[in-house]
Amino acid sequence: MLGNGHVRFGGRVRETDRAQARHRALTRPNSELKNRGLADALIVCCDGLKGLPDAIRVTWPEATVQTCVVHLVRNSLRYASKKYWGTITRQLRTIYEAPTVQAAEERFKEFSEEWRDTYPAMISSWENSWEEFVPFLEFPLELRKIVYTTNSIESLNARFRRAVRHRGHFPNEQAAMKVLYLVATTRRKNRQDLIGKTAGWKPILNALTIRYADRIPTNS
Repeated sequence: MLGNGHVRFGGRVRETDRAQARHRALTRPNSELKNRGLADALIVCCDGLKGLPDAIRVTWPEATVQTCVVHLVRNSLRYASKKYWGTITRQLRTIYEAPTVQAAEERFKEFSEEWRDTYPAMISSWENSWEEFVPFLEFPLELRKIVYTTNSIESLNARFRRAVRHRGHFPNEQAAMKVLYLVATTRRKNRQDLIGKTAGWKPILNALTIRYADRIPTNS
């Protein structure tokens, strides 16, 4: 007599177990980083992986979580016919390049009114991500450019993988670390170095200091 109820309960238990396992998998790398000395994180840009913003806040409760805008745009195009991609990307650019959060909200309202009936899932994806989309809009342009996307990190990771794959194997860990170091520090034509000085750092430091005050070390 309790068979159906037991199945439903069992389904909930299994779903809860999966959710807990996923949460542990997402929080573990953050905990490892904190244990290695990353005591605080001001801004964390992530790729929209479900559960990642909550996992970040577990480790660094005061962190500003920013969803990668490039991932949001790419995800939007998944729901739309290719013939509309050009129009949609141009309209989305007016949202993520808006001068203020209020202006972005106005542009998004116009965008959603035009496309909601045709692509409701696309509009919902933005509505569900809005709280993690808008933080970078409160920063000056110099800072926006380095926090709104994870592309630079993904590019570096791709270079790491390519360098390791081409060499096949290493005699020891130190040899592998030397290769990765050289990949990270090699100057590329028309590209900003990922290690070294950041262009326009002084305005960026001023903006960060105003926003995060005593969380910025005085020797930055």
